[in-house]
Amino acid sequence: MDLEKNNILAFPQAESLKKIVADTLKLAQASGATQAEAGLSVSQGLSVAARMGSVETIEHQQDNGLGISVYVGQHKGSASTSNLDPEAIRKTVEAACNIARYTSEDSCAGLADAELMASEMHDLDSYHPWDIEPQAVIDLALECENSALEFDRRIVNSEGASVDSSAGVSVYGNSHGFLQAQHKTRHSISCSVVAESDGNMQRDYWYDISRNADALDSARSVGEMAAQRTVRRLDARKIKTQQAPVLFVPELARGIIGNFTSAIGGAAQYRKASFLLGAEGERVFPEFLQLHENPFIPQALGSANFDAEGVATREAKLVVDGVIQNYLLDSYSARKLGLKTTGHASGVHNLILDHTGKTFAECLSAMHRGFLVTELMGHGVNTVTGDYSRGAAGFWVENGKLDYPVEEVTIASNLREMFNGIVEIGKDVDLRSSIHCGSILIDNMMIAGSD
Repeated sequence: MDLEKNNILAFPQAESLKKIVADTLKLAQASGATQAEAGLSVSQGLSVAARMGSVETIEHQQDNGLGISVYVGQHKGSASTSNLDPEAIRKTVEAACNIARYTSEDSCAGLADAELMASEMHDLDSYHPWDIEPQAVIDLALECENSALEFDRRIVNSEGASVDSSAGVSVYGNSHGFLQAQHKTRHSISCSVVAESDGNMQRDYWYDISRNADALDSARSVGEMAAQRTVRRLDARKIKTQQAPVLFVPELARGIIGNFTSAIGGAAQYRKASFLLGAEGERVFPEFLQLHENPFIPQALGSANFDAEGVATREAKLVVDGVIQNYLLDSYSARKLGLKTTGHASGVHNLILDHTGKTFAECLSAMHRGFLVTELMGHGVNTVTGDYSRGAAGFWVENGKLDYPVEEVTIASNLREMFNGIVEIGKDVDLRSSIHCGSILIDNMMIAGSD
């Protein structure tokens, strides 16, 4: 295959991969499939990890994989391979067809409807290979960690710093005639260190991630932020069990929105495994809250022209004035519910929570007295009942200012109450995921600490 070189990153040209997918689909139909879809991805990258001034690992990754799903009537079979030789692909298609002949018929199985396939391709500006030598990547990782270790004498140890860069191309095609490629890059810098004071030890971290390496925070600033966050957690205290307002920093606040999207996902709805079962058209947030999706933001991590089934993505309003507008559906869950797919077979695409106009400092001031959460532990979220209980650490706030660090507490509530209790959404929006939101202030939660 013809390779397109760019220093440490190289992968086959999209047209050669499209031909593999097209040939795979033809082979599936010739083998008796009434419908078929195939996805092929190829990626390469470099990861460097350094700890205490030494390079621990240097990893070059090269991955590729082809997945094929066939439908014989409404019987489905799937198989995959990492070997792209014609004979290996032939055997993979044969395996998928054999599986389909033995699976139970499912009236909801099949490709998404042909008229929903994406036809307009926006320039998402998501491909920016990093023109950098491996030694320069090593230097960045060392610089990142060193800046953290030098930040404060109380930084006594390190869990390391890492720099990662990858580029890839993926192709999806199906027997409707849909065949498109997507090129994407992803670069990141991260650091985690340990601080000590009077025998008390704390750790924290920081990171940045982007499609374009030029948009990353500097290695030095990432290391310094990791150190600053760690040092400020020293001499943490426990607090008494009480009810109080809770403010979630942006990187944790998006998890609350993620709990919401899970609850309105198609699978959760048709399986009746959601605390928001049948909640379309219901107001579950305050009237000021607006949640919408824009899949076409240049360089954003969640941007996409089509989902995992080739269905066109679109700008959409998910919550208007606190009211749920629709569910998040792929074609299978949509058929189960008697609805139409919303183009979410691969999740959300840049979900944006509108802020209420306040900065982070102003959100602290609005809270006045309460708990700022900067770390969550455990997985105590039940999306069937909505019960929420997580270990937490952060800072106690008095008079709108950070008073002292807090550790070893549990915050608890119910997600319905938490959603309805949102009083502020900060302007400090975190763009490092497919959910874009700022800090979220909730009026009241149970904080379990010491008696």
